[in-house]
Amino acid sequence: MTVATANPIRARQGGQRRPGRGPAERSPAALSSDRQGDALTLSLSGPWTLATVSRINPEVEAALTPGPRRLVIDGSGVTALDTAGGWLIERSLRHVRAGGGRAEVTGLRDDLAGLLAAVAGTDEQADVADHRPPKLIEIVNHLGAATFDVCRAAKELINFFGLILVRATGVILQPRRMRPAALVTHMENTGLNAMPIVGLLSFLIGVVLAYQGAAQLRQFGAEIFVVNLLGVSILRELGVLLTAIIVAGRSGSAFTAEIGAMKGNQEIDAMTTLGLDPVDILVLPRVIALMITLPLLAFFASIMGLLGGGLMSWVALGVTPYAFIEQFQLSIPIENFWVGIVKAPVFAFTIAMVGCYEGLKVTGTADSVGRQTTRSVVESIFLVIVLDALFSVLFARLGV
Repeated sequence: MTVATANPIRARQGGQRRPGRGPAERSPAALSSDRQGDALTLSLSGPWTLATVSRINPEVEAALTPGPRRLVIDGSGVTALDTAGGWLIERSLRHVRAGGGRAEVTGLRDDLAGLLAAVAGTDEQADVADHRPPKLIEIVNHLGAATFDVCRAAKELINFFGLILVRATGVILQPRRMRPAALVTHMENTGLNAMPIVGLLSFLIGVVLAYQGAAQLRQFGAEIFVVNLLGVSILRELGVLLTAIIVAGRSGSAFTAEIGAMKGNQEIDAMTTLGLDPVDILVLPRVIALMITLPLLAFFASIMGLLGGGLMSWVALGVTPYAFIEQFQLSIPIENFWVGIVKAPVFAFTIAMVGCYEGLKVTGTADSVGRQTTRSVVESIFLVIVLDALFSVLFARLGV
């Protein structure tokens, strides 16, 4: 904001009245100082505006060094003043007052003095009210935001599920699009290489179940029924569920890390540029490979769990291998095995889909790979347990 008081001088040229330059425009800002002991008088003249204060500022700082005990600023010669010039004057006054001196402005016109007073009050400290909502409202807000995030992630995952089905249909109709080498490689990585850890953990789970069951059944003289406990729990639930959780932490995270690293290195962008579909090349071989290997791993895990349980039954309860096998054949129908195995392809599809989906969401940063890998494992295990619960309700309704 600029306040100027002088009337412009107009001159005639070519029969037209053209605006001339007034005194505020012809005369540059000027400063003269008169120091008498500890008293300093600064006489200002010309326009003290944004266009001139950058040039005059060093002169003001030099005149105030060393700081006087009394400062008088004579503004009678000031022709124009804006907020920049006003702040330069106000800063000079505060500099002297901060050192314990006295400072004042004289001769400044009323309209310009009003502007200077407005500038002086601009940096007054104001109390800022705390507008944070109550704690309960914050909790509700966070809960709502988390709910929206979950719904959005679920929607995107369902869209990705549909995309995989469409691409899989295309591969079924055109089998030459399948990449056998990649399929066999992923089957080896997710199946054959996972057998040691799956077998060991399943064996130990069988040992623990048999030992804990023996401690309870021995009280009733029903040690032989530990076979029923092992057969039902391992074949129907623990064999496939434990295998799916291990595969989610091992292979699902590997899918996310591999695809995420390719995404970070812009390899997927290069595939798209070359006209290649990343879903066909990266996602489908992993999904199909895991759907083939997880049922086999679940079968292997069930065998190892029963082996560990049978060994512990022999050691802790004296149930011989022959008695264990005979009781198993008499009390455990084959339906228990199929109930467990039929879940495996569904679990495998879910784990592979989530792993590939989170890998494709990786950005270019290194921490994004770790973050999405963690999300992949957590989401896979969560969905596997939810699906297992739904299968349990379904089989209970069907009477299986």
